[in-house]
Amino acid sequence: MDLYFGARALHVLAVVLWIGGVSFVTLILIPSLKLLPDVDDRMFLFEKLEGKFAKQAKITTLLTFFSGIYLIEFMQIWDRFLELRFWWMHLMVFVWLVFSLVLFVFEPLFLHAWFKKQALIDSQKTFNQLHIMHIILLSISLIAIGGAMLGAHGYAF
Repeated sequence: MDLYFGARALHVLAVVLWIGGVSFVTLILIPSLKLLPDVDDRMFLFEKLEGKFAKQAKITTLLTFFSGIYLIEFMQIWDRFLELRFWWMHLMVFVWLVFSLVLFVFEPLFLHAWFKKQALIDSQKTFNQLHIMHIILLSISLIAIGGAMLGAHGYAF
């Protein structure tokens, strides 16, 4: 049982660090970078700062995955994925899947190079698109977190 509580704490802490970082990138970093007049400075700072966060995001998404799988298995709640009232579990998996695909597959294979190329063509447009994408992902993440907190504490949807 102690492992269960440790896994639950680890899961929440990993999500806090992961989505907290997404919040910082979305609400602070990207808007600040969009204000920089020099395109080269904008790209340099983005790659330097976002690159450091990407390492944290990779670690925390993995911790979120493994602790989440452990919790689902320990509690034997796989069947919740068959019930619509546990929509927040589906949304949590969706958020995790999107971020994991971006971090571990799309970014290394093509997204990083594509973003850099687009930013050189039209930096403002590219950063605006990046910002919109982050706003959408952050919004979905916050809905998942809110739903999970309500659902985990007994609220029935």
